Amino acid sequence: MTAVRAGRRPEVSVVICAYTERRWDDTLAAVASVAGQSYPPLETIIVVDHNPSLQARLAAELPAVTVLRNSQPPGLSGGKNTGTQAARGDIIAFLDDDATASPDWLKFMVDSFGQDVAGVGGLTLPAWQTARPAWFPGEFDWVVGCTYTGIAAPGGPVRNLLGGNASFRKEAFAVAGGFRSGIGRDGGGLPAGGEETEFCIRLRQRSPRATLRFDHRAVIWHRVPDERSRLSYFLTRCYAEGLSKALVAGNVGAADGLSAERRHALRALPAGAARGLADAVRGDPSGLGRAGAIVAGLAACVAGYGTGRARAKIRHRASEREGDR
Repeated sequence: MTAVRAGRRPEVSVVICAYTERRWDDTLAAVASVAGQSYPPLETIIVVDHNPSLQARLAAELPAVTVLRNSQPPGLSGGKNTGTQAARGDIIAFLDDDATASPDWLKFMVDSFGQDVAGVGGLTLPAWQTARPAWFPGEFDWVVGCTYTGIAAPGGPVRNLLGGNASFRKEAFAVAGGFRSGIGRDGGGLPAGGEETEFCIRLRQRSPRATLRFDHRAVIWHRVPDERSRLSYFLTRCYAEGLSKALVAGNVGAADGLSAERRHALRALPAGAARGLADAVRGDPSGLGRAGAIVAGLAACVAGYGTGRARAKIRHRASEREGDR
């Protein structure tokens, strides 16, 4: 990756993907937080996922914002690709439609782009609608789209960025291609993820010198509605993540596709479970709930991954049989 030309401040395009009127107020708040940045963006682009009424309403409400229709298959990957292709900035930053950015979000993002830095991610904090459930372990904050306990140290390199608070040089998309459809959220029943993980791994496989960094100063707050603070959602999201990781591993290889997950499962999760049990011994009964949630969440992820790999083998065998005809 090459640095932006000396003497010129890099221009940033912010892409927000939207899909439902239910997040109308959230989307307007996200756009307002971008408009209030100390490092003003070149443009803000909202990509609407196959919802003409929402697209028309946003275009009328936000004349200073570019509002586009997702020109690719439905889902978050297609929306991000549409925004990336339309963006004119040197750097493309992604913000979730139900998140708000701190005033210096873009400033710190840009500050972290040095030579060979292809992407920078920031700190995503949960904004619980009511209160954080006492049983919810920090090691699983990724379930609600937030930075989790056990992620890389601030300023350090990471394997992949979290998609709702991430920025990339535009040239990275020429190197790696776009986000792959079929991975991540697509409007279906399961709350899947993983499209940014697969993209980041593919980018580094094709450009080994490229690095991705985590800057904890680039803060956003991600809204967590009450339905996402329930155990049922927690387990469903973990299972769906396992399915997604099976797809990622199938595309980029298990060694790269599961490297961070193995470290997290072998280090952060045992430490978190032990901490929860210790809290319970000291008189905090919710510590037992956190330890139990870690075990249950890991089991759901493993079950989802196993199901995903089994499905991949079935598809492969069916394809081979079809090719033999």
